[in-house]
Amino acid sequence: MLDIKLIESNPDDVIKNLNKRGFDSSIIGDVLEVNKKRKESIQIVESTKSEINILSREVGSLKKSGQDASAQMKKVGELKDSMKTVEEALAALEVQLHEKLSVIPNLISDDTPEGANEDSNKEIKKVGALPSFNFEVKDHVALGESLGMLDFETAAKLTGARFVVYKGLLARLERAIANYMIDFHLKKGYEEIIPPFIVNADTLYGTGQLPKFGEDLFKLEGKDWYLIPTAEVPVTNLKREQLFSEEELPLRYVAYTPCFRSEAGSYGKDTRGLIRMHQFSKVEMVNITSEEQSEEAHQAMTQSACEILEELKLPYRLMQLCSGDIGFGSRKTYDLEVWLPAQNKYREISSVSNCWDFQARRAKIRYKKGGKKPTFAHTLNGSGLAVGRTLVAVLENYQQEDGSIAIPEVLQNYMGGIKVIAK
Repeated sequence: MLDIKLIESNPDDVIKNLNKRGFDSSIIGDVLEVNKKRKESIQIVESTKSEINILSREVGSLKKSGQDASAQMKKVGELKDSMKTVEEALAALEVQLHEKLSVIPNLISDDTPEGANEDSNKEIKKVGALPSFNFEVKDHVALGESLGMLDFETAAKLTGARFVVYKGLLARLERAIANYMIDFHLKKGYEEIIPPFIVNADTLYGTGQLPKFGEDLFKLEGKDWYLIPTAEVPVTNLKREQLFSEEELPLRYVAYTPCFRSEAGSYGKDTRGLIRMHQFSKVEMVNITSEEQSEEAHQAMTQSACEILEELKLPYRLMQLCSGDIGFGSRKTYDLEVWLPAQNKYREISSVSNCWDFQARRAKIRYKKGGKKPTFAHTLNGSGLAVGRTLVAVLENYQQEDGSIAIPEVLQNYMGGIKVIAK
């Protein structure tokens, strides 16, 4: 959530920044008007309270001296009635202001490239030579099904489209990838978290999924509970509504969880295979930092995701998202895109975002700056990595002519020494 004081003091800059996103910034005028009425109502309430206090003291003095105070008492009653009316209006204005602020996205950083969509994302670097094959390349679906280890048909019977049953060594490979990634982050000093996979609406509001993206979520019928779309949601909220010491920062968490997304609006996209599923697994990094630490943390988190791909020997490119492609709560985002030979293109496998104090304001995550002043923390999140998409990349980049899959060296210990997956 944006700071209303920032909007008040720099409305033109805020509007200009939001326009870069393609966001309808006319709401800023509405916000300012509601906030003006809110402040006027506060002043009326305060001045009325002051007048009531003066009259109340006068009533006390008159009664003490045996004089008639009925006129003053009547005036106090009238003032209290009028103040109650103003207070009710003020409460409604507070709700109205909060609702308007909650749908405004974060401001983007000055170095975010401008553009309407992903075509304007900026390539930072490419790493790794693209593999060459002397046989016809298969996609991960054909490879997994020929091995008898990816079963989309049975998953469709069990649930529906965009689900899968992993079997045998591919189930083990998915688990091996996740275990390797968790261990990688533990060596970097992260604290491992296993959060609830079901959260309430307040938790989703804190990280910005609600109210704007409710249609993307799976809600449990009859309850104010939702399946998590990413571990970012519960893990960032570990510090919700807390005030803690600056010495605790930075906090660095890693979590391996299933993720559940309705994929609203994505019908017809990536319907084949594991790229866009309703249920998938992800290893997630979350950092909570001071303002001074957040940029360094963003670079370090991005580098960690890069190092994992390099250890897996998977070709990738690093992109900075443009103003029209960046997420609602992010101020600055890097995407890592891994090479998929069967698609002959790079596809997203990690997104690492610095949200600055945007989420912290919503979730009331604060620390004592300099040991004294309560200050909103900065929050960051990133995939380290998406496990299913990593498995896709391993299958396609490490495929062999006979349909078997070579196991990346860094994963072989996690596979019990198995070097090749074959029929």
